Amino acid sequence: MPPIWQARSVLDEMLVPRYGQAALSDLLPAVLAALGEPGHSMGLPPVRAAAVLLIDGLGHELLRQYAADAPFLAGLPDSGPLTVGFPSTTPISLASLGTGMPPGAHGMLGLSFRIGDRLLDTLKWTPLGGSTDLRDELVPEEVQPSATALERAQAAGIEVTVVSKKEFGGSGLTRAVLRGGRYRGTYALGDLAAGVISAVTGPGRRLCYGYHADLDGLGHLHGPGTLPWRMQLAQVDRLASLIAEHLPTDTVLVITGDHGMVSADLTFDVDTHDDLQRDVLLVGGDPRARHVYTRDGAVDEVLATWRAVLGENAWVVSGEEAVANGWFGPVAVPMRSRIGDVVVAARGGTKIIRPGAEPFISWMNGQHGSLTSAEQLVPLLVVHGG
Repeated sequence: MPPIWQARSVLDEMLVPRYGQAALSDLLPAVLAALGEPGHSMGLPPVRAAAVLLIDGLGHELLRQYAADAPFLAGLPDSGPLTVGFPSTTPISLASLGTGMPPGAHGMLGLSFRIGDRLLDTLKWTPLGGSTDLRDELVPEEVQPSATALERAQAAGIEVTVVSKKEFGGSGLTRAVLRGGRYRGTYALGDLAAGVISAVTGPGRRLCYGYHADLDGLGHLHGPGTLPWRMQLAQVDRLASLIAEHLPTDTVLVITGDHGMVSADLTFDVDTHDDLQRDVLLVGGDPRARHVYTRDGAVDEVLATWRAVLGENAWVVSGEEAVANGWFGPVAVPMRSRIGDVVVAARGGTKIIRPGAEPFISWMNGQHGSLTSAEQLVPLLVVHGG
C-alpha cells in the first residue's frame, strides 16, 4: 500500500478562491449591507446589530467530519461554505475579512512576504527570524493603506467593537487590517462571550468582530482531529451557543473561520536542500504556501528546479501565472512586488519548511495555506437573535 500522502496527492484538486462571489472578503461588506449600508447582503436579513465570530482554524470539512463534537455549530444552517483566499493563512484571511478585499488588493500576501530586501513576519511585525519591532519603520497603516470595513462602518455611524486577545491590541497586524472602533481585550472564553454579547446590546446600529484563536493552536500542536483538538472544538461549540443564547432579538450572529487544516508529514527542507536554494534570494510564506524570490534572470531556472524537486506534491507556478489564474484576486500595482517570482501551493500531506527562520512552525503536524478544499473552505453559520 502506498503512503497516505501519495494517495492524497493524486486525489487533491485545486480550489481557486471565489472572490466576489463566495469568499471571506465578501462577508463584512454583506454584514454592513444587512445593517443598512449599500451593498449585497448575501442573504442576511436587515438587522440593527451584527456580530461576526471568527474561529481560527474552523474549516468546513473538519466541522462536518467532527460534527458530533460540535452539535450546536453543526446543527446551524450553513449559508456557505466560503473560500478564504490564497494563501489560506491567518494574517491573509483576517486582512481579507477586515478590509472586504481579496489579497491582491489589500497586499497582505503571506505569513511573510518581501518588502524591500527583507521578509516581514506579519504575525510578529518583525523581520522573519528576527525580533526587531518594525511598526515604526514599516507602519502598519502604510503596509495596508486601504480603509478597513470597520473604519467604513464607524464612519457610517455604526458603533464598532473588536473583541479579541488582549495582547493583540495595537499589534502590527491588528493596526493593518482590523483598525476601527473600540478594542476590547480578552483573557479567556468567558470574557470573549461576554464582550461579544455586550457589544451588540444597546441602542443604535452596532457591529462586533470577535476572534477565538485556540482551535488553530491545538490543531498546529497536535493535529486536526486529535483528541485535544476535538475537546477544544467542543469548547468552541459551547462558546458559540452561549453567545447565541444571549443575542438581542434584532441581532444576527455570523460564525466563520479563516482556514481549514491538514496533517502534513512529507517534508521538504529548503534550508538543507541545495537545489531549492540555488538562485534563490528569499523564501517567504509558510510551509503550505511559499513565495520564492529569485535572483535577476533566474525565474525560469528556479521554477523548473522547484517543479522537479517537488513533483506532484505541490502546484509550482510563476508569480505571473499565479496572478493570471486568480490565486490572489485582482492585484494592485503597488502590491505586485510582494508576490514571489515563483509561487508554491502544497498538495497532499506536504510541507516545505525552513527550520532556521521558522523553527516553531516547521515541526508542526497541523498546517494550512494552500489551495485544497480542506484548507480553503470555511462555514458561514448564521444565528438570529430572539
